[in-house]
Amino acid sequence: MKKRPTVFNIQKFSTHDGPGIRTTIFFKGCPIRCEWCHNPESQVFAPEIMLNKYGKEELIGKDYSIRELVKKIQADQIFYDQSGGGVTFSGGEVMAQDMDYVVELAKECQRMGISVTIDTCGVAPRENYEKILPYADLFLYDLKFIDSQFHREFTGIGNELVLENLRYLSQQKAAIDLRLILLEEINADEETAEAIIDWLDKENIHVDEISLLPYHDFGRDKYKRLNRECTQNFIKPSDEQVETIQKVYESAGYQVSIGG
Repeated sequence: MKKRPTVFNIQKFSTHDGPGIRTTIFFKGCPIRCEWCHNPESQVFAPEIMLNKYGKEELIGKDYSIRELVKKIQADQIFYDQSGGGVTFSGGEVMAQDMDYVVELAKECQRMGISVTIDTCGVAPRENYEKILPYADLFLYDLKFIDSQFHREFTGIGNELVLENLRYLSQQKAAIDLRLILLEEINADEETAEAIIDWLDKENIHVDEISLLPYHDFGRDKYKRLNRECTQNFIKPSDEQVETIQKVYESAGYQVSIGG
């Protein structure tokens, strides 16, 4: 029996979660805790109370039948068709949800000719990626740190599973947009970029694009509204530093964009 995941947001007309105009389904619950997370309401799998902007309590998260979600997705199909867009399953972490449900939803989208993008941090069993692979057109794959110690320090776990799943998707010739968070004084430097390039080359990893994601602290108020301590205490790298890093990747032959 498929277990309905909790969804905390359905964002229409999204332009930052894959190509074209998209509907992004944000599934609630994530196996890691990135200290820079700007959607702290996405971390816990169950619905929870959060104060809204007026200071009133609001329940964040509800479940939907697959038919209900398909109806919401299909409503904007004309915009997907015109822009080369589709639907993105995000989170939280979609790959840590009930995969029978996620796969069935992806199948329904495929049946309607709607492109499916998976936004993932890579922290999920390989079998989950094996199940979704036939129905996913693109993976937005977050590589937080190439250094496992840094990954553990700032997310709570090492990066071994992240790298393993990235290898697997590359071997399966999946379309991959590799997304890299940039934190000043931590990993927004040329040395880190060169280390990532060396690893990708050594492991023969194919990615279609690299997206550089400069840190931002837009979610700080959400921590207060959830009655949690805010962990968004990083520094945004300068535009010049981001452009320098972009050139390092481009010099290695990668197609690179900033933001997303």
